[in-house]
Formats: sequence, structure tokens, C-alpha cells
Amino acid sequence: MKTAERQFSTLSGVPIQPLYGPEQVQDLDPERDLGAPGEFPYTRGIHRDMYRGKLWTMRQFSGFATPEETNRRYRYLLDQGQTGLSVAFDLPTLMGYDADHALSEGEVGKCGVSICSLEDMETLFQGIPLGDVTVSMTINSPAAVLWAMYLAVAEQQGVDWARLSGTLQNDILKEYIAQKEFIFPPRPSMRLVTDTIEFGARHTPRFNPISISGYHIREAGSTAVQELAFTLRDGIEYVDWALERGLAIDDFAPRLSFFFNAHNDFFEEIAKYRAARKIWADVMRDRYGARSERSLKLRFHAQTAGCSLTWQQPYNNVVRTSLQALAAVLGGAQSLHTNSLDEAYALPGEHAVTLALRTQQVLAYESGVVQTPDPLGGSYFVERLTLDTERAAQDYIRRIDEMGGMIAAIETGFPQREIATASYQYQREVESGARTIVGVNRFQSDDQPIELLQIDETSARQQTAKLGNLRRRRENSRVVRSLGALRRAAEGKENTMPCLLDAVRAYATLGEICDALRGVFGAYQETSHL
Repeated sequence: MKTAERQFSTLSGVPIQPLYGPEQVQDLDPERDLGAPGEFPYTRGIHRDMYRGKLWTMRQFSGFATPEETNRRYRYLLDQGQTGLSVAFDLPTLMGYDADHALSEGEVGKCGVSICSLEDMETLFQGIPLGDVTVSMTINSPAAVLWAMYLAVAEQQGVDWARLSGTLQNDILKEYIAQKEFIFPPRPSMRLVTDTIEFGARHTPRFNPISISGYHIREAGSTAVQELAFTLRDGIEYVDWALERGLAIDDFAPRLSFFFNAHNDFFEEIAKYRAARKIWADVMRDRYGARSERSLKLRFHAQTAGCSLTWQQPYNNVVRTSLQALAAVLGGAQSLHTNSLDEAYALPGEHAVTLALRTQQVLAYESGVVQTPDPLGGSYFVERLTLDTERAAQDYIRRIDEMGGMIAAIETGFPQREIATASYQYQREVESGARTIVGVNRFQSDDQPIELLQIDETSARQQTAKLGNLRRRRENSRVVRSLGALRRAAEGKENTMPCLLDAVRAYATLGEICDALRGVFGAYQETSHL
């Protein structure tokens, strides 16, 4: 087919015209839709100087095997110039099981670090001053428990909670929508999230108690618009619950953070980030009456798209990651993780993760893209994409509002069906050859061998042995008392965080704490709506 006859579109299927000029942006109102960087509606960035004043945080997502091994990786990355830590937990930890539980067999330490108790959290951050480094934790259903462990370690280090800076993912709604790592039913899970937001507003003024995450929605196969719309509507749901708890909007909204995917379609991704800031600013001001400027500013972390990486020709992943990272930077990210070339095979090896970090450092120090805020602002194409992305996302948000909110939408399967349809369409395009994936359905060649990180069952044996020793050494009567108090708090309406802190300080394990909550809340079983 001749180029002139082809139909071009974004990765999400939005048609692309042959040329963009002033006539394509006649509906753009610069004051209403753009403003200046650091000014409402923050389309062009949340800070006046953006990276001229401060670079984004380079936060490589890392965790594997035991706390001891992950601690060594953290120290290595910090020595290599990483500026923030991001904790990856293994599947048993994500699901609230100890390493010695029958359901943990074969999974301990495989997709992240195994954390079973405060003792493990102490080891994870040994020699790392929590008052001086920001820490992000990718944990959701048992997030409040792991956060309590983190706060207890800070206490042991003598660090005032007011000094702590970082982010707890804690976004349970996207688990029901996309990632499926849930423990409790939606409403008691939302109660736990609200407990952390309330506790954080009172005790940890520099720590984000939630990172509302579109990343996993996109990894499940959504379009860019679906990622944006469902993420922001999740954010609205969390705000509604916090307001119902009695919190004032400006007391907690400044500490809400977001997490987006950086996929392959360069300009569509930039438009998505710009539209996100504008929508959130409008929602905070017009829907909720927020007055603090900090409440209006959408702050986000980006991670390059794991779902775009291929095991075929894995060195191509370096190129993909570089382009995706550049889109995140040009889109105004506050924090960034770059995926490693080997992640289609395994958790990143040391060489691969170093190269991924160097990718960010080259962008920051050699490319020149940090020298002016929003350098693509005013591009006819980018502004048109931003307007269209915003309006399409707003339409989704209105539809979910009409359903009664995000929990009601999840219970009817609406976002799940939308994502499944988009994912199916994308896969059909790849398999038919309508969409090219270099090295997969075109330009194939023999694969290049790469060195992989191997994690055997040694980690499971070590973690199991440590758990046995812990249970023999701790004061078990104190554990029993703390778990009883936690159950009573869960049965009532009081904030569960103080009881969770008491339980982890008593060295109750993650599994024991989650079992106590399962006994009150029950365990969630998803019903298919497809």
C-alpha cells in the first residue's frame, strides 16, 4: 500500500491526519487549556522551571530473593547515582501470605523481595537512612501492614515520621480492574486505604499514602485514554471516601500521587500526561472546591511499558525504553523508572539495571531536554492530541459517574470489559501484521544471548528458617493481644493504623495480620463479567 493511501492512527486507534496546523486547534483556548508551566491548569507542568530547578527522581523498581540480597542491590543502585528507592515485593507478600504458607511454595522471592515481618523490613533498609532517601513501595491489598513495618523501622532509626518522604502504592481499585492481586472485598479494602490517607494526613506530611496507578491498567491492555480515565476516576473515588470520613480536601489532596505507563506511541503518551494534569486540576477546583494550589497539582511517577518488551531480540528493548523514558520526561514526570532489557525473561540482572539507570542519566545530563519546560507545548499536533485525549477521558469519567462511581462500575465489570476489548483488538493487529513489532512479526533474526538473574529455592528456605526462629524468640502473648486488638478495630470504625503498628512492633507476621483481617472482612472472589 502506498504511504498516501495508508490510514495512520495512534497506538490507541485515534486517527492521525496528514498535517496539523492552526485550523486543527481553533477550539484551543490558551488561557483555559494551557496556561504557563506552574500555573493553572498545569497542562504545561506543575512547576514554573520544571527540570531546570530539579530533575525527576530516578527510582529503579527493585526487589528479589531475600531482604539481604535486595539490600545489597539498593546500596549498589544508590552508589550508581539512583536518587530514590522503589521496593518490588514477591507474590506471597502481595497476597498477604508468609513465606512458609503452602500457597507460597515456588513463589518466594521470585518476582520481588520476600517480606514476612518487621525483622525482614529492618534488614531490607539496614544501613539506609530513611530520613535522607525517598522510598516507594509497590504494595496494595496489604499496603497498610507493610507501611506500618516501614514506619516502625524509621522509629528504630530515630527518624521522625515528619521527615519521611516517599510513596505507598496502596491503590486497591486498580487491582480489581486490572492486576487482580486483591485479598479483601472492595469496600473493606477501601476502608483500609482511607485509614492510611487519614493517618498520613495527621502523621506523615511528606509521605504519599497512595499512588493512584494507571500503569497496571495499561499493562493489562487498555488504551491510553482508558488508562487515563480509569486512573483519574479511581482518584475521585478515593477522594470521595476520604471526604466521607470527615477529612478536609486540602488536608489530604496534596499528598495524592499518580503512576502512569510510558508506552511506545511517543506523542500520544506526552498528550496523556498533559491532559491528566488539566483534568485533575479542574476536578479538584470545580468538583471539590480545593483552594490550596498543591491540591490542584497532579504529581506522577512514570514507568516504561513492561508489556512492550519482547524476549525476541532483547537489545531492542533498550531502544524502546529510551523512547518511552523520553516521552515521560517531555510529559513532565516527577519520578521515573526505566525497565531493563532482560525483563521479558526475568527480574533485571545487575548489568541490565545499570544500563537502564544510565538511560535516565543520559537523558538528564546529555540530551538537552531538561533545559525548558514543556518544549512541545504549542505543537499543533500535540495540542490537538491533548484536547482529544482530555475529552475522551472526560466522557469515560461521566459514564462511570452515572453508574454510581468506580466500585459500582467494577462490580458490573465495566472497566474490565473495556480493557479486555482493547487488549484483544491490539493482539489481533499484532498477529495479523497490521501493527509491526520489530523482531517479533517483522525483521526477525536469531536472538542474542543475554545473562539472566536466576533465583532458586534457597530464598524460600532461608525465609522459612527465619520465620521459625522469629516465632520462637518473640513474645507470643504480645502478638496474640495485638492481633485481638486489630480484629476489634476492624470490626468497628476506628482507624486500624495504630493497631497495625502495635502488631508489627510485636513482630506479628504479615500472614498472621492478614489472616486476622480476613477473619473480619472475608476474602474476595471475583465474578467474571466478560
